[in-house]
Amino acid sequence: MNQALLQRAQAVKLAVFDVDGVLTDGKLYFLPDGSEFKTFNTLDGHGIKMLIQSGVRTAIITGRTSPVVERRAKNLGIQHLFQGREDKLEALDELLAELNLERSAVAYLGDDLPDLPAIRRVGLGMAVASADPFVREHAHGVTTARGGEGAAREFCELILRAQGTLDAAQAAYL
Repeated sequence: MNQALLQRAQAVKLAVFDVDGVLTDGKLYFLPDGSEFKTFNTLDGHGIKMLIQSGVRTAIITGRTSPVVERRAKNLGIQHLFQGREDKLEALDELLAELNLERSAVAYLGDDLPDLPAIRRVGLGMAVASADPFVREHAHGVTTARGGEGAAREFCELILRAQGTLDAAQAAYL
């Protein structure tokens, strides 16, 4: 485990996730009637739930708008949802003002260029393994898992481990 990432993760009070390419594999599925569907990874979902239970706030900031994302966020207990927001740093700053938090208390997981301004300016900015190479190059760290395939779980467990709450979260299932 990268000590620099663990150190950055210790101060995290808010974890922010992109959706397409992070919580999903990045593919867009459209049905003939124009509606869409997305597939989410249950391991990622449980990682987010453990993070919330540990006291870390969570948010989604996504450029697209989808009722499926709203439903997923609600099912997981994600407290803050910003959809249809192309300027993700602006949305993040609005949320930080509302929560009275500094950027240094934020972890952000993204995959593409619209995520990069936030990734570069938060305390822990990470990219998924399947992210755009330029984004991976400028992130503090890169997950070993691809988006939609456990990357969010890895990100959550990094934060939990750094804050000393991972063992307790896992022990609850023994």
